[in-house]
Amino acid sequence: MKEIFSKNAPNPIGPYSQAVKHGNMIFISGQIAIDSITKEIKNDNIINETTLVMENIKSILKELRCDMNTIVKCSIFLSDMKYFKDVNEIYGKYFTKPFPARETIAVKNLPRDVNVEISAIAICN
Repeated sequence: MKEIFSKNAPNPIGPYSQAVKHGNMIFISGQIAIDSITKEIKNDNIINETTLVMENIKSILKELRCDMNTIVKCSIFLSDMKYFKDVNEIYGKYFTKPFPARETIAVKNLPRDVNVEISAIAICN
């Protein structure tokens, strides 16, 4: 297993890696809307928040010379299902068919009081 780190994605806020690679599988930890430069949470609105989360995932994959189309599975965690439509709209802009498998789950709270967290599994050489 190899740790993956991108300076263009936020540093982990706990004892975990941004991502790990095992063989050709990449496991990306849940990403929240932390700006990698300012280290600030950007949760002013769900559209911007989701876009930053997806860009953080994209930056981690780019570190491996992979792209969003190598993702086979995502897990989306929302603070409230009222965000589902907007998150789905932004999320969909990052993929082409066949879309990754996924689930979307509403949870009571997310780290740093964000509204969306997304993790991903990709297959990339």
